[in-house]
Amino acid sequence: MLSADTSTSPDRPPSLFRVLYRVFLQRSIDLEILASDGDPGRLRGQFAAVFFSLSFFCTIPVPFLIVGRRPIPVSGAYMFEHFLIETTMTIAGLIAVLGWDSTFPDRRDMLVLGPLPVGSATLFFSKIAATLATPSLAMAWFNFFAGFGWPLVFAVGVGSQFSLLRTFPAYWLTIFAAGAFFVFSLLAVQGLAVNLLPRQLFLRLSDALQAAALCLLLSVYFLGPSLNSPAALAAAQNQLMLKWLPAYWFLGLFNQLNGSMHPELVPLAHRAWIALAISTLGALTALLLCYFRTLPRIVEHPEILPAMRSHPFRFGSSLESVMTLFSLRTLLRSRRHRMILSVYFGLGLTIVIGFLHTGLAGTLHAPSGVNVAFLLASTLTMILAVLALRIVATIPISLPANWILRVTQLRPACHYQEAVRISWLALAVIPVLFASSVAFLSESSWPQVSGHLLLLFLLGIVLTELCLFSFQKIPFACSYLPGKANLHFVFWVILLIFLRLLLETARYEVRALQHLQSLAGLLLVLGGLAFAIWKRNTARAGETESLLFEEAAEIEIISLKLN
Repeated sequence: MLSADTSTSPDRPPSLFRVLYRVFLQRSIDLEILASDGDPGRLRGQFAAVFFSLSFFCTIPVPFLIVGRRPIPVSGAYMFEHFLIETTMTIAGLIAVLGWDSTFPDRRDMLVLGPLPVGSATLFFSKIAATLATPSLAMAWFNFFAGFGWPLVFAVGVGSQFSLLRTFPAYWLTIFAAGAFFVFSLLAVQGLAVNLLPRQLFLRLSDALQAAALCLLLSVYFLGPSLNSPAALAAAQNQLMLKWLPAYWFLGLFNQLNGSMHPELVPLAHRAWIALAISTLGALTALLLCYFRTLPRIVEHPEILPAMRSHPFRFGSSLESVMTLFSLRTLLRSRRHRMILSVYFGLGLTIVIGFLHTGLAGTLHAPSGVNVAFLLASTLTMILAVLALRIVATIPISLPANWILRVTQLRPACHYQEAVRISWLALAVIPVLFASSVAFLSESSWPQVSGHLLLLFLLGIVLTELCLFSFQKIPFACSYLPGKANLHFVFWVILLIFLRLLLETARYEVRALQHLQSLAGLLLVLGGLAFAIWKRNTARAGETESLLFEEAAEIEIISLKLN
């Protein structure tokens, strides 16, 4: 089956390495969670569009800088070089973190490939090549415009008429070396965890390691200091900080390769070479140990331990209890779903840290006794919890097994949607409210805290109803079609609007908590909005006869209905 899908010509069949490489690369998107007519190429195309658009907007200043053919100041060159290097490193690291589970063969790979005459070396090199191909493509997409525009700026004033011939390879070599450092470091950490920890313990801690790596990458990128002048790079008080900022190491490496080296960059360039060598050696050692020592354990040890005796669980009606328990066990047992939840909460934690770090929360005049940072954190956590649950609910845990739910649909579809609503409130809204209540225990102004918790509860209901508006399914049991999210538009909308909107909402809530009439009006608006959306969802669910288990593409041939 593999050779039939990946063969290139009937006369010369592809090698086993090429077959495995293409299969592993194709599985960077799990094909089993897609609809039968889903096209993963559209999803990849949308991610490529995001990176292309980023590269284009980053290259807009280039024509204005090269018109006069004058060298830009050293501090300006450092700023642009550091931005491009750090952004590329972060993109490569994020792609590696998101592909955390695809680094090593899973249980299915070993059960299928184990009985076949596939050598460990072939499996090792094909899997590693596919793992490194995805971040490499992301780095190339991001530098599609920037990698040919900015070297024209950096080559000006180097001192040689052939400087451009040196700047282009120096830039691209630095870019891929910086991205490789992040990717290899993550592979080394993951490989060491696999070798040092028992497999069951590694599977339990894997999601925590992934979320910590994601939060660290984003925190360093958004909250890192700006040391883009020769004086700042040479200052004694900044040397300890520079030892923990890899982007500045590769800034020195680029200037060394470009021939524009300054004395303050010499130790940074040396540190870049040392870090790249250590990360490469660590990743290679860890991966070799994993593939030739740990692979048999994948088949010998189960990924899910038998559960302990569970107590009777009841939440509402029998259908609501079953739906809530099914969703809860899926989130607790499925590594894929826990990974996506970790990504969302890692992003939220980074945004909250950014508010605290930049002092934006301190600009809000809060009522006495209420911590504004808690207001922002709880509101953002509620938004991310509901949206994350909506995202992971579309990903099935075992798509071929949903026939059990298809043949047991004994009630109308509206009853199932009500059960889904109750389960989402129980799994997303109630836990956030409980955690926020515990966080506010030290606050002294309980009237304002109670008002905020009521607002938070209504916000959770509104978000739940909005998510259910287009969700006529059973969570974790239905396929979906990729490529309908318009990621290249959603990305910019969230980047430009969401953060500013969150801050303005916090400012308005702070003012509303100081006046009882304003708080009552805000509660009335959110309550009315929640009721209106609930009525609309209820009416729409009543018109639906059966649940949607398999999404299908829209019909492209439209009849004119001339008869």
